[in-house]
Amino acid sequence: MFNKMKKGDLVVGSIVLLLIIISFAGVKIYNSLGSGNGKIAVIRQNNIIIKTIDLDKLKESQEIKIDGDFHNTILLENGRIRFEDADCPDLVCVKTGWLDKNGQMAVCLPNKVSVKIEGSDEGLDGVAF
Repeated sequence: MFNKMKKGDLVVGSIVLLLIIISFAGVKIYNSLGSGNGKIAVIRQNNIIIKTIDLDKLKESQEIKIDGDFHNTILLENGRIRFEDADCPDLVCVKTGWLDKNGQMAVCLPNKVSVKIEGSDEGLDGVAF
C-alpha cells in the first residue's frame, strides 16, 4: 500500500496528521487554562443564597448544617462539595455524591436546598463547544 503512494499523498497525509496532533494539544491547553477560573460553590435555601465558598481556596474540610423542614449536612473539601447527610425521605441529594466541576448541581427538594458549583467556564461543555 505504501509503495503506491506518491510524494503528494505523503505530504497531505503528514499535514493531516500534524493538524490532528495540534488540535488535541490545543484542546488540552484550553481545558487546563479553563480549570483555573475557580469553583465557587453557591448554597441556596428557598432560592436565597445562604453561603458562597471558593472551593479552590479551602485548606481543610468544612461542614455546614442547614435546618428547615428537614436537616442537611454539607461537606466541603478542596475543590469539591457534597450533601453528606440528610433526614429527608428519599436522600437523592446524598446519593448525588461529590460535585467537582463548574455547572454541577445537587438539590434537596424536601428542604428546598440547592448546591451548585459556578464559574466563568460553566457554559462550555463538549456538546455546546
